[in-house]
Amino acid sequence: MIKKTLYFGNPAYLSMTNAQLVLRLPEVEKNDSLPLSFKQKAERTIPIEDIGVVILDHRQITVSHALLAALLDNNCAVITCDDAHLPVGLLLPLCGNATQNERFRYQLEASAPLRKQLWQQTVQAKIANQAALLQQRGIEAKNMQKWIGEVRSGDVDNMEARAAVYYWSNIFPQIPDFRRNRDGIPPNNLLNYGYAILRAVVARALVGSGMLPTWGIHHHNRYNAYCLADDIMEPYRPYVDRMICDMLDERTEIAELTTTVKTKLLSIPVTEVNIGGQRSPLMVAVGQTTASLYKCFSGELRKISYPEM
Repeated sequence: MIKKTLYFGNPAYLSMTNAQLVLRLPEVEKNDSLPLSFKQKAERTIPIEDIGVVILDHRQITVSHALLAALLDNNCAVITCDDAHLPVGLLLPLCGNATQNERFRYQLEASAPLRKQLWQQTVQAKIANQAALLQQRGIEAKNMQKWIGEVRSGDVDNMEARAAVYYWSNIFPQIPDFRRNRDGIPPNNLLNYGYAILRAVVARALVGSGMLPTWGIHHHNRYNAYCLADDIMEPYRPYVDRMICDMLDERTEIAELTTTVKTKLLSIPVTEVNIGGQRSPLMVAVGQTTASLYKCFSGELRKISYPEM
């Protein structure tokens, strides 16, 4: 079943009743002139088991502890946003798998050669998807296809960075001298938002597969709580990029994160990808990727399953 992504961008009371998320609106609740029957009809309920990601994007949202506990118990990722409406926090369950202790050990005891091989596969998949997106948009990418085969174990030659320079210099031809920079000109703002949603989806899947999102195969920033999520999301980034390319083609206003832009980016978890020769929603595909990653750690597989654009 495809889990829902819920976005709350207005004042709201969020609570839980009978395993349902209950949404109530403050302006309705506080209006004593409204009959009780109207207030009850104004409530919305959503089964918690149907929810995969919740995004909280307003200072006047109140969430009950019972709801938070239930969401986490159902392996839901809860994202909080700052005053600039950018994701700033991520809440995940501590326990997402029945055999978690065993899975933690496989992950933590993985050898350096294995981690380097897994990073090699990840970089190759990322560059392949970047090259495919460029080609789909009529941009030359033979050099990037060549670089895929030149990625060595651990990417010791940093082919990922080499590919990134070419990719970002060409992916948005309508924006002269574009550079990927978190604080740079639009559509960097859209990329930041889209990648934050993607990161939450990947972190949620890692927890569901019984792994520590903190312990990466390549990223090892001591201040980063989601190093493994940042590793595994790399081949999925071009799907976010493609969505933003489509917005630019449609002349969507990108100077700010408007409701229209955020609505489109919130569809990232359900965008279709091709994995294992089959079409699948991205959120489901990420689950297949993290499940295969665990099997690589346990010795059952030798290759991570990544999507092909």
